[in-house]
Amino acid sequence: MTTVLTPASPLTAADRCDRCGAQAYLRVLLASGGELLFCAHHGRKFEPELKKIAAEIQDETDRLTVTPSSAEDDER
Repeated sequence: MTTVLTPASPLTAADRCDRCGAQAYLRVLLASGGELLFCAHHGRKFEPELKKIAAEIQDETDRLTVTPSSAEDDER
C-alpha cells in the first residue's frame, strides 16, 4: 500500500496548543498517527523530542514576526 501525505491546512486562531491552550503555530504529525499542536514557546521547548517521533512538522512561527499589510505606518 502507498501512503500519500496531503498538505496540512494552515493553522488558525481556533487551533490551540495541546500544552497550554495558546494559539498553535506548530502542527506535529506523528509517525504513529495522530497530531499534536503547540504554541511557539512549547514547540521550541519540546523540539528535540518531537523531531524523534514526528513524521512531519508544520511550522508557522514565522507568522509571529510578519507585519500585516493593513497596519498603519506608526504600527510598523
